[in-house]
Amino acid sequence: MSVKHTKPNLNQSQVAEMVKRLFSLTPSEMRSLPSYDDQNFYVAAVEGGEYVLKIMNSEHSKNPTLIEVQTYAMAFLHQNGLPAQKAIPNTAGQSISMEEIDCGHGAQTYCVRLMTYVHGKTVAESPVTTQDVYHVGKLAATLDKTLEQLVSQNLDVLQSHDTPWSLSNIPLLEGYLSVMDGNPLQEVIKAVTEQYKLHVDPKISSFSKGIIHRDLSDQNIIVTPIANGHHEISGIIDFSLLMNGCYVFELAITIMYLMLENPNPLDVGGPLIAGWESIMPLSDDERDSLYLLVLGRLCQSLVYGQYYSRKYPDNKEYILTTARNGFQMLAKLWELGKEEVERKWFSDASTFSVNN
Repeated sequence: MSVKHTKPNLNQSQVAEMVKRLFSLTPSEMRSLPSYDDQNFYVAAVEGGEYVLKIMNSEHSKNPTLIEVQTYAMAFLHQNGLPAQKAIPNTAGQSISMEEIDCGHGAQTYCVRLMTYVHGKTVAESPVTTQDVYHVGKLAATLDKTLEQLVSQNLDVLQSHDTPWSLSNIPLLEGYLSVMDGNPLQEVIKAVTEQYKLHVDPKISSFSKGIIHRDLSDQNIIVTPIANGHHEISGIIDFSLLMNGCYVFELAITIMYLMLENPNPLDVGGPLIAGWESIMPLSDDERDSLYLLVLGRLCQSLVYGQYYSRKYPDNKEYILTTARNGFQMLAKLWELGKEEVERKWFSDASTFSVNN
């Protein structure tokens, strides 16, 4: 993880100029949207339409072929009836624009895309029901199942795009544990890493694999309210981590993030698993690894959150979103233990009814 300045930092006048030049649109309203290490702006245009202008960080922008595949995957999902955003072509007919910009640390190249805007609120902001959570699990598996049909001559870029955030790289946490010095949960994170190496690593080769979103968090799933307090999923956003990976990783990531803001976090796993398995049943090895994969992702989010909050102090509040409830959740899940948590999850999943 490089410590150089990679996050873009454009002001509104720069954004307005870029939107006009690249897309022939005149912003009538603009506002900044949250992002971890990119920069996002809501843009309403005088000519009509609402959009999100996404400026990728300079590190990820070094691989435009990967970004093109991610953008193509979004369009493919949209064509297949899933609520993914679409990129709006620029005046040259391209879905991505490579722009050289000086954000105060010398000129760097950033990938710029204009996306359709999705109305609604994030799951993190919404009082979702267990039935809503079931539908999130079902949609997550449907998304991955649909991506099995994706055809592109450049799909190989998804093979090599591996990062410390990958759930296959939990052992890399050991190199960052010093950011947790003084935190009593540092020992728990060490123990989770050791348990992962012993019990999950040897099984990974048997897991089902394909293209996964890899960041179906409560911040990246947009919902709108419908009848009886339920919600429908109106959008899946942020495909910047799309890669080839294990399907069970997708489920573990989604469970972890949906637990974070839920008032009853242990009630999340069952309906999510039930929704997922209605499309993609888990193998015995995948089921047996789920607890440690969820804890592993939580540890990644907490450790790398501490690391990045020091790197980008101006964005500290957003980066440390997981930390608000995450440390308490890690302590609780570790205290309950694998057997107890799995008993709850799989019992709830087996008795879950879509109409409950």
